[in-house]
Amino acid sequence: MNPAVGTHPGSPSNGFATSSETNTETATATATEVAQAIIRADHLHWNGAGRLVFTGADGRVSVGVMPVRAFPISAAEEGLSLVDADGHELAWIDRLSDMPLAVQEAVRRGLQEREFMPEIQRLKAVSSYATPSTWQVDTDRGAFELVLKGEEDIRRLGGGALLVADSHGVQFLVRDLFALDRHSRKLLDRFL
Repeated sequence: MNPAVGTHPGSPSNGFATSSETNTETATATATEVAQAIIRADHLHWNGAGRLVFTGADGRVSVGVMPVRAFPISAAEEGLSLVDADGHELAWIDRLSDMPLAVQEAVRRGLQEREFMPEIQRLKAVSSYATPSTWQVDTDRGAFELVLKGEEDIRRLGGGALLVADSHGVQFLVRDLFALDRHSRKLLDRFL
């Protein structure tokens, strides 16, 4: 089995067993076939309707496939699952960088369409140091104005990262609190 595609934590040793596979030999054979299929770039592509299509080793075509990260912040390029429209796992990718370039591009495009987590690069102003507070921020996706309902909507992650949820449920990421400019850190410190 290719080291880039395989098992993930909590899965059977073959990494691809589904509820319909009850025979271990069948599951192992299916795992091997799927592992080899995901390696080939022609088995994962975008169709004319803008939907991601995965073709399994058995020739079964799944339209509307979505890549899902197991660890979206701490290991964004590792541990990805390709799931069908019903949420059933079709394949597991240990490291995206081990995949052919065409597969990497297709998966990254799918992730961009699925995930919307702007990364805060600068905190320009806050309306108040009490919540609710309106923040004006610059992100990797442009300028935003978000409303922080309460201090509990700021979650500390490892390595100085923060996850900030606004009043509309949009998650904003601060990848490294200590890499922000002094003004941004000073404003943010009031809420931490």
